[in-house]
Amino acid sequence: MTILYEDNHIIAVNKTCSEIVQGDKTGDIPLSDFVKAYIKDKYAKPGDVFIGVPHRVDRPVSGVVLFARTSKALERLNEMFRTQQIQKTYWAIVKNAPQQAEGRLEHYLTRNEKQNKSYVAKNADKNAKRAVLTYQTICKSDNYYLLEIKLETGRHHQIRAQLAAIGCPIKGDLKYGSARSNPDGGISLHARKVEFTHPVTKSHIEIVAPTPENEKLWNILSLKLN
Repeated sequence: MTILYEDNHIIAVNKTCSEIVQGDKTGDIPLSDFVKAYIKDKYAKPGDVFIGVPHRVDRPVSGVVLFARTSKALERLNEMFRTQQIQKTYWAIVKNAPQQAEGRLEHYLTRNEKQNKSYVAKNADKNAKRAVLTYQTICKSDNYYLLEIKLETGRHHQIRAQLAAIGCPIKGDLKYGSARSNPDGGISLHARKVEFTHPVTKSHIEIVAPTPENEKLWNILSLKLN
């Protein structure tokens, strides 16, 4: 677990693709528990440590995750995420180049709970939710393209479903059409940056998560950007 930012109100962690943010049916220890243990040990806090979870990142995705250290920060961050006051930037590696190097995608998505998957609605569906993102191709290797994505909405599996809908499934994402899995079981989607006004101090905060060090392709593409 790598700490990216920490103060009295919030803490940000660089998540690996194997970690879950909150407890689920797998019974695996969630990242929130590791953060609690870190705070308890570092500050020698007696009793239970409060850690709120306003921000969720899918298990196979790496990158920055925000946690709240106080109930006041949690309440405010929840509202900020709900109203899109926090700018979220992702990096995605795809095998197929988008038809346009940059663009804006707007779809309506429906969620299948049993499959834990979202689909682009082909017809008018009262349960479909509007999903919007912008993307640009920022780098390429011999066989892959690196896209930078900014979310305008926050829907279930939004980036994965929308990129798949334009023929650009994320590398390793078997659920959304990738030809093969990644060796680590994750997908090549990385929560690169969050940018926002601090919920308590009102200062400008920008937190950037380094790409996974043990992934050769991430290293190759990152070096091309420097």
